[in-house]
Amino acid sequence: MGDGNQSLATDFILVGLFGPSGSRQPLLFLVAAVFVMGLLGNAVLLWLICVDSRLHTPMYFLLSQLSALDIGFPLVAIPKMASDVLQGGGSISFAGCAAQIFFLTLMGVAEGVLLALMSYDRYVAVCRPLQYPVLMRPQVCRLMAGSSWLAGVLNACVQTPITLHFPFCASRTLDHFFCEVPALLRLACADTSAYELALSTSGVLILLLPLGLIAASYGRVLGAVLRMRSQEARNKAFATCSSHITVVGLFYGAAVFMYMVPGAYHSPQQDNVISLFYSLVTPSLNPLIYSLRNREVRMALIRALSRAGLRQT
Repeated sequence: MGDGNQSLATDFILVGLFGPSGSRQPLLFLVAAVFVMGLLGNAVLLWLICVDSRLHTPMYFLLSQLSALDIGFPLVAIPKMASDVLQGGGSISFAGCAAQIFFLTLMGVAEGVLLALMSYDRYVAVCRPLQYPVLMRPQVCRLMAGSSWLAGVLNACVQTPITLHFPFCASRTLDHFFCEVPALLRLACADTSAYELALSTSGVLILLLPLGLIAASYGRVLGAVLRMRSQEARNKAFATCSSHITVVGLFYGAAVFMYMVPGAYHSPQQDNVISLFYSLVTPSLNPLIYSLRNREVRMALIRALSRAGLRQT
């Protein structure tokens, strides 16, 4: 009992992303560059959706929620990791660890649900265009966005206290660059097999159920697109949906490996790479995927820059 109370008052030691390697500075510079690029990209995309009335549509409203999540996700983990590298090592308090688990779990689940709802939006737009203004009216869009955030909050409120109630071993050394559920479970000085089974089972609802909705939606969309007679309409539908599918593949591929593959089948090094991928790389790529392949976003940026130029003259 005394050991358990002592563990609650002791910081966790973070090994970090790069380990003891001597090539930390170049790798840190690369991570920092991707981090800044991702924040700027998502911030610009969010700003364009807010200021350009032509982007005030259900699809871009949901995309603005995705950008907000992709801004928050890296902010929870990357600055702390960079600070630890610059200081030559780092630790995190029990409260700080709990905060990281809570917010990362919240945003991860919210993004998974949001991507499923975005696939439904594309299904309605392509397969039921006449009913689109009714099925995707503003009240429904707000309900969809709110449900994704609520799902994240509920899941974080359950996973965070359960994960942290285990007694942790004396070393307190976390072979990771931030606090994450699988990494913490490896430190637990107790049998976590039942909880790990529960995590894998809940993954069916949290990951596979939305993924099934996505597959069903885009399956119907693909069938409808192939039946279109207009080549221009077919190309536009393919461009929009392929962007969504790319984002879904990047996000869900990493999440399924991390939370549904049993811990015995992946190493701490693999976990570090996968975690970096969905906490930094994917959020940074999302605005590029949506903007570079989307003419409406590019035109909105041109209009915004033109207005800024006119105000200066």
